[in-house]
Amino acid sequence: MSPDPKSILLRFESRNGQFRLTVDPTNEFPALLPRILDNLPKTVDSRTLTLSNKPHAGEDRLLSSLHGVAIEEVGLKHGDKLYIKFAEAPQVNGHSLAPITTPLQPYNSSNRLNGLPIAPAEDLPITPVRQESSSVTIKNPWEVVRQSPLDDRLDKKDGKIARPQDPKMCKHGLKGMCDYCMPLEPFSPKYLEEKKIKHLSFHSHLRKINSATNKPELKSSYMPPLSEPYYRVKRDCPSGHPQWPEGICTKCQPSAITLQPQSFRMVDHVEFASPGIIDSFLNFWRISGAQRIGYLYGHYEEYTEVPLGIKAVVEAIYEPPQVDEIDGCTLTSWESEKETDEVAYLCGLQKVGVIFTDLIDAGAGDGTVVCKRHRDSYYLSSLEVIFSARLQAQNPKTTKWSDTGRFGSDFVTCVVSGDEDGGITISCFQASNSAVEMARADLIEPSADPSVMLVRNDSNDEEDSESRTRYIPEVFYRRINEYGASVQENAKPSFPVEYLFVTLTHGFPKDSAGLFNASDFPIENREAIGEGQELRRVARKLGISSSKVDAERGVRSVADFHLLCFIHGMGVLNKDEESLLCHVARTHDLAEGFQLLNTSGWATLLAILQESGERPPKRSFPAFHPEDDESYLKASEQLAKRFKGTSLR
Repeated sequence: MSPDPKSILLRFESRNGQFRLTVDPTNEFPALLPRILDNLPKTVDSRTLTLSNKPHAGEDRLLSSLHGVAIEEVGLKHGDKLYIKFAEAPQVNGHSLAPITTPLQPYNSSNRLNGLPIAPAEDLPITPVRQESSSVTIKNPWEVVRQSPLDDRLDKKDGKIARPQDPKMCKHGLKGMCDYCMPLEPFSPKYLEEKKIKHLSFHSHLRKINSATNKPELKSSYMPPLSEPYYRVKRDCPSGHPQWPEGICTKCQPSAITLQPQSFRMVDHVEFASPGIIDSFLNFWRISGAQRIGYLYGHYEEYTEVPLGIKAVVEAIYEPPQVDEIDGCTLTSWESEKETDEVAYLCGLQKVGVIFTDLIDAGAGDGTVVCKRHRDSYYLSSLEVIFSARLQAQNPKTTKWSDTGRFGSDFVTCVVSGDEDGGITISCFQASNSAVEMARADLIEPSADPSVMLVRNDSNDEEDSESRTRYIPEVFYRRINEYGASVQENAKPSFPVEYLFVTLTHGFPKDSAGLFNASDFPIENREAIGEGQELRRVARKLGISSSKVDAERGVRSVADFHLLCFIHGMGVLNKDEESLLCHVARTHDLAEGFQLLNTSGWATLLAILQESGERPPKRSFPAFHPEDDESYLKASEQLAKRFKGTSLR
């Protein structure tokens, strides 16, 4: 079909490139808006679209202000060029506003971890923070991003490591300084080797990267030193081809990945506020022989043993609904997760990690366990690395020194297992930033061999483009061969899992009973071993009987995280009374405790506990039918198979 003889060709140029349009001179300028937007990035704010006759110092006109103005009225001829200027759409916390989706174009499949396309209304049990594009950056993030107060305090410190004068080498006076006594940088390799510190702290790594990225002597503009890895196909490619999987080019496809052991860690140390926290967690395994998993609630503090270090202080372990077996456990739906997080927030805590057991009794009768994790087997299995990476993706760290406003995660993973002496020990880990991004991009999957991670098969060769759910770039890893040389190996089909996590230290304080010093209330979701949370246990905990109420004992005994969560679930106290209750549990202040006793909600709670002992019908929960829960049936069938041959005789 030949073009209309009246039509003309106009050229357009923007900062993203050039394109041409064939237009009718009698059309008005606003009619060109949809065709112009098709050639610009999706993040363009159409309200700011401006046309000009010159690239600089020309006559700028908003396209929306040219209603009623035809193209031929301004004297444009065949082959003329117009210059386009525009602004990006506003961003919220480093994320661009969500693009419009249709049933024919669902969300990018790379946003979920199992590689399948995700529908807009689909609900997932564990979903990482959505990232629409690697190019979504924040202008001057150090001015708009709000990070934690701990990070702000560490940013203000210089982190220098002071050294005394060397009596042999220093020849100057007391006020002098030389190379032998001048303070060291927090990332000094000599100091780290001397103190046997395996990984840099996050803020030491930040200082090291910033010193190489931004040099004041060059008088160049400041650039955020941190940038997260991105192993997915970039959206909104400026080349103009269809979105992946219909099209791809060298500009939007991810580069080859070369894995190396991560030299830094986001958290340096895990401190359990009291040994009783671990002891009560292990009681489930001691009674049942089955494994157990729980979430760590605590806060972050400065760790002075490492330059500019951070430690996670664990105050409580919450055990969510789960099905436990001899060789593992299966998490089920946790409906009260938001409520538990709310109670933790009122206590000044947050979710800082996850802990699970991997214990097998040695059978010697002396309490020893089998050592499964050691240097000749593995320390963290490939399945556990992916599980940890998914949780870290769900809990990103906010920082103003990254171009996207986030970098890594402070979420930790703890494993309780046997050591080489047959004792029970704790090991702490974090998945590396590369592992988290590879899990987001669905590039890896666990192997039957726990020490090996598999690289997924490439789906680029499939004939049906709709079945392509991921793009698998080339993956390599570097290792030291038998000759001591660093060589590069192909990671396909598998590679050692040690490249995907870093180790942390752990310990207990010398003289601290922890924030919750009255933790003897039954732990939640332990009905399998005959432990339940009942009103009579609450009454006994608070010193309440049908004849008297021990007010002072009740105030002192509320310092129990599990008790606070149970009282919150009853729905008797209002928000102000719950806030006061959590404040009393956190500060152990008797004056505010007696103020709590005078509230109407606490009086109602005492009346309920003194009566029949039945749970008040304040909040109704749907009845649980195991036959309707597929995950519960599947886990129960596996557990039944394991005990099929067991006899009680």
